[in-house]
Parts: sequence; C-alpha cells; structure tokens
Amino acid sequence: MPFKKKKIIVNDEMQKKYVYFLTEPVGKHFDPDFKPDLTPKQMLSLGVFGGRYLTDCKKEFPKEWFTRAKLSPHHHDKKINYFGVDASQSLSTWKKNGWIHPMDPRGWFQWYCRYYMGRRIPDEDARQIKRWRMIQRHTAQIEKNCRAGDIFCRPRQRQALLHWAYDSRKI
Repeated sequence: MPFKKKKIIVNDEMQKKYVYFLTEPVGKHFDPDFKPDLTPKQMLSLGVFGGRYLTDCKKEFPKEWFTRAKLSPHHHDKKINYFGVDASQSLSTWKKNGWIHPMDPRGWFQWYCRYYMGRRIPDEDARQIKRWRMIQRHTAQIEKNCRAGDIFCRPRQRQALLHWAYDSRKI
C-alpha cells in the first residue's frame, strides 16, 4: 500500500503556522549516506542539549519520544546530558555561522526529527547530511586519544557526537 502524505502544521514558541508534509514512512527511506546510530527518541532519553530541546514541540512529534526524555523546560541543564557536560554552542552562534535554515529554526536536531518523521526537502537534506558526516571526525579523535571502552575520556566530544546521533558510548 502506498504511503499517504500527511500535512503537519507547527505552532510553537519559534514557529507559527509553519506547514510541512511527511512524504516517507517514519524512520524509513533515508539517504544512503545518512546512517545515524540513534533515533530522536533514543537521543532524548539519553540526555542531549541540556534537556532544553523540543520542550514546547511535544504536539509535533510522537508522544512516545517524550516518555523517557530527559527534559529541562525552563533552562539548559548540562547535568541532564548523558556525559554531564555542556557540549552545545548557543543558538545565536548557530545563526551567526549560517547553520540555521528558516524551516528549522532550532537547528540540526529539529531537521533530523522532521526528516526521521518523513519530511524530505532535497537541498536542505543534502546540506544537513553533509554537516552530519563532517562531525564524524570527532570519533577518530576519541579513538586516537582514549582507551577502548573508556567512556569518561573526552566527555565533551562524546556528548557532541550524541547531539549528532552518533552513539559515542560505543567508541
């Protein structure tokens, strides 16, 4: 049976009346160059972005993503992060560097959540997947400088990798 396109209307703190369409099944038909280790649900349950991410977006995404999510709705709390360290740059830094696309004003993770749900925007998808692949260089730095299985070595880099759906616990 063919996939039925679904219309999503977003109304949260950062977007009002933003409309997009899900054109692929949830978690399926990813670009062959994009193979994240973690789903958005897994990332939220591990502890990413100081718990501040998506706290006002629960209507847009599946409820089950939030059942075990580690969230901090009022402020960024590094203790919520899996490695207990801050590994984020501010949204203003992301904007200044041109990393934010107007369709996804929260950045890469918002793009990934929507991509995972089935939204496809070819040019933006290609840009974000290229950025995702570039982050992988941090895995080589961990492998070079840490003993295998020492998850306490380079916690900031490991947390940053988690923010990009790389499971740095396995390095």
